[in-house]
Amino acid sequence: NCDDALVSPLPSDALTSSSELSSTHSPSFAKLNRRDGAGGWSPLESKEQQWLQVDLGDRVEVVAVATQGRYGSSDWVTSYALMFSDTGRNWRQYRQDDAVWVFTGNSNADSVVHHKLLHSMKARFLRFIPLKWNAGGRIGLRVEVFGCSYKSDIADFDGRSSLLYRFNQKLMSTFKDVVSLKFKSMQGDGVLFHGEGQRGDYITLELQKGKLSLHLNLGDSNLHFSNSHTSVTLGSLLDDQHWHSVLIERFNKQVNFTVDKHTQHFRTKGDSDHLDIDYELSFGGIPVPGKPGTFQRKNFHGCIENLYYNGVNIIDLAKR
Repeated sequence: NCDDALVSPLPSDALTSSSELSSTHSPSFAKLNRRDGAGGWSPLESKEQQWLQVDLGDRVEVVAVATQGRYGSSDWVTSYALMFSDTGRNWRQYRQDDAVWVFTGNSNADSVVHHKLLHSMKARFLRFIPLKWNAGGRIGLRVEVFGCSYKSDIADFDGRSSLLYRFNQKLMSTFKDVVSLKFKSMQGDGVLFHGEGQRGDYITLELQKGKLSLHLNLGDSNLHFSNSHTSVTLGSLLDDQHWHSVLIERFNKQVNFTVDKHTQHFRTKGDSDHLDIDYELSFGGIPVPGKPGTFQRKNFHGCIENLYYNGVNIIDLAKR
């Protein structure tokens, strides 16, 4: 039931724009089906780089959008793009099929054109970017956004902090692991999580120069393989202060490593199928045992959201 109208209940100052033709063409009149003012928003000049922005008040999940032209006029937008942001400063373009998505707009002033998004957006700010408009008129726009409030568990890391998840037993031996999370950061380096064992096993996920690297070592207590280390790197420019999703699925030696819908499948080296780690996993850094506040490598500086390890909500557990 994530289909609430999100723009109509907003105060008028929640809508802003790159410019306005006059006070009666201001963005405050750009709500769907409204007829006050001049009947919608029009910018000072109908040209590229104009935008209509909506501050949704809080981070929400957006699942659909709808547009109209300016009421009773020859002003409407025939195609547009969408941009979204958590801060109103750093923006991302809505994409489908790995390309910036162009939405079909209106063919008259008053009919509503509705688009359900293939991929929902989680954002507080949304921008409508007119690309083309009626040749016999100007840019004219009224909009609505559909979705619902977005509930999530978020932990902030300041480069000096970490979360520890401790197991019930001193040694955890797993043949299957699933780790999922979202993160955002403006720092290009930092450890997101780490676990290690006395037999040489370890798993580490870290940012390195804006790329995400997964390091795995499934040691073998009998054979002591020296060539059982595996490292895989995905993504680039991930320190852009936007949310990025990560999913790690390991079953025996087979691993699926996914970053923002791009997946790399690989097999770990060595003969061991189990990951044997000691009593804890650390998130946000690798603490030095017996030295509180001291870390082995650069700590993560940013936010981690919806962090799950083998079905356990780590952030929710930490808040209790």
